[in-house]
Amino acid sequence: MRTLDFALARKTLAAQPFSALLGARLTAFGGGEATLELDIREELLQQHGTLHGGVLGYAADNALSFAAGSVAGPGVLAAGLTIDFLRPARGEVLRARARVVRAGRTRIVCRCDLTTVDGDGTEALCAVAQGSLAVVERPAGAEQPPG
Repeated sequence: MRTLDFALARKTLAAQPFSALLGARLTAFGGGEATLELDIREELLQQHGTLHGGVLGYAADNALSFAAGSVAGPGVLAAGLTIDFLRPARGEVLRARARVVRAGRTRIVCRCDLTTVDGDGTEALCAVAQGSLAVVERPAGAEQPPG
């Protein structure tokens, strides 16, 4: 199995049809962290004019998965996710920043902050998420973390 570097992580994201539909892009990756962004567009809004919660959930899920993949390789699958919506998501860009909290042999726990970015670059925290990822396959020769 291959390890997951930034170039392969971007190719993996590009190969996901739903991610391509949303226009998601991986802007940071490595060392137990990942950042996913997508442009907020009209067709992603709900009836109140804010970003749909499903889009926030998608962004958290994928950012958490990529953060875990940065330490365990591409063989991770989401095992659980919780998300708390803090304020309506309005802006131009959604940014999901995830980081590994603990990497065990079979589970990796990550946290994610979801912010919106407006035209002048101001960020507003709109949701927080935590997830666990099951390690289904480790790269050959990868050091096994404690736990």
